[in-house]
Amino acid sequence: MTSPGAAHAVMMQRHMHLYGTTSEQLAAISVAFRKHAILNPDAVMKTPVSVEDHQNSRFIAEPLHLLDYCLINDGGVALILTSADRAKDWAKPPVYIRAFGQAAALKGSSLPPEDFWHGPMERIAADIYRNADVSREDLDALMIYDNFTPTVIFSLEGFGFCKPGEGGAFVQDGRLELGGQYPSNTDGGHLSNSYMQGWALNVEAVRQLRGEAGERQVKDARLIQYMAAAPLTSSIIYGSDA
Repeated sequence: MTSPGAAHAVMMQRHMHLYGTTSEQLAAISVAFRKHAILNPDAVMKTPVSVEDHQNSRFIAEPLHLLDYCLINDGGVALILTSADRAKDWAKPPVYIRAFGQAAALKGSSLPPEDFWHGPMERIAADIYRNADVSREDLDALMIYDNFTPTVIFSLEGFGFCKPGEGGAFVQDGRLELGGQYPSNTDGGHLSNSYMQGWALNVEAVRQLRGEAGERQVKDARLIQYMAAAPLTSSIIYGSDA
């Protein structure tokens, strides 16, 4: 257990054992986010990748390949928060925080956790959709903390987009790609844009809701959820309307 990657590799081994999840299903995540990065002028990684490329990339901590891992970057991100009344007078249209939540799984916890952090995610989900007055089906895009591809599967299960064990099948067939049901990490995410500890994904949510994403723009985006599965789990729902 010398690195977060090793811990996530063990978590993925467990998920595979319990539910039959496959490495090819993880590849669908990597491929989708690289497609989005290619449309982002600022993304670090621009070379197209296929499922075969993913499968042929070297193992870092089995079953995780190189293309299951996030990038390592230096950089900076800034978000400006103010009241809705003040934001109306600014040059760009405001984006509203409709709801947010955070839950910890630290005391007495182990890494890797046996429940894939589903517990804290379920606690947040019990509140955040009600507080935002939206359902999962209302969301136009997702920004999912993707330090490793398995985290995307754990997040989708934990926040209730699919049942535990169904995350591998859920991410297939283009569901997370532009034009799919839940276009996700449209800037390329940590896997292909840059690793900014989740902050760049929040910026991407704002850009999408302002219609500033160019070729990767999600049509008529009005509601976007950011989610991060970790020992300190968090989520924010952004909206173009208050």
